[in-house]
Amino acid sequence: MAGQQRAPRQPGRAERPGRDVAAWRPGVPGVVEVFHAHFTEYAYPMHVHEAWTLLIVDDGAVRYDLDRHQHGTPHDTVSLLPPHVPHNGSAATPEGFRKRVVYLDATRLGDELIGAAVDGPDLRDPVLRRRVGQLHTALAHPGDELEAESRLTLIAERLEEHLRHRSPGGGRPPRRDPRLARRLRELLDERVAHGLALEEAAALLGAHPAHLVRAFSTAYGIAPHQYLMSRRVGRARRLLLEGRPPGEVAPATGFYDQAHLTRHFKRLVGVTPGRYRLSAR
Repeated sequence: MAGQQRAPRQPGRAERPGRDVAAWRPGVPGVVEVFHAHFTEYAYPMHVHEAWTLLIVDDGAVRYDLDRHQHGTPHDTVSLLPPHVPHNGSAATPEGFRKRVVYLDATRLGDELIGAAVDGPDLRDPVLRRRVGQLHTALAHPGDELEAESRLTLIAERLEEHLRHRSPGGGRPPRRDPRLARRLRELLDERVAHGLALEEAAALLGAHPAHLVRAFSTAYGIAPHQYLMSRRVGRARRLLLEGRPPGEVAPATGFYDQAHLTRHFKRLVGVTPGRYRLSAR
């Protein structure tokens, strides 16, 4: 998302014996809250949420009741608990559990899907599980909102396919739309430093966000957020070779701060911006 916008509040942590939690509200449309927790003894009583609960468990397992039926969440499962339906939760192993949760509002998943989620809340889908993990990584870093929004759009699409009892992915080839892909690339090129939200791009180009991401990825072999970061790193390289310090280069090229620049720069170039600058001749 736009580098000039206010970044989401950083995760706050609260620790008690057997409880370790972090919660924050990122600046990503449709995300009500992100919640990470490690519980060993705590058990949730019956309760409800106004939002959809998208849950993955990294260690241990959770046992819960939903609509008077017992369910479980081993580490390879994605669980989707619908809003307004009572459920509880407790550790299914003596070691407790470590979980990551994203709470989503109705703009991402509609109430018409609640019944299907009650019938089958636990989804065995390795692709979906990997994507949800990648979403959490993006949500934890201010400045990566475009990546988070893109990943969440594809996740919501896949969840709908599960809930509507279609085969996720369907085996259908990606729909090509080179003209739309080119228009998005031109838009990203215009907004390298300022940034661009996926919803804004979709509104400007008159396309569904999921189709926009798929069309771009199919045309260029790279996701829109990866393309934008590559362009930003390219600009940063030029400025660093001119002798400008990383702390000055970061905001000039659209990064949230120097740490944000360093993380993406090192991943794409192999060295930190500081070392790259010192290597200039």
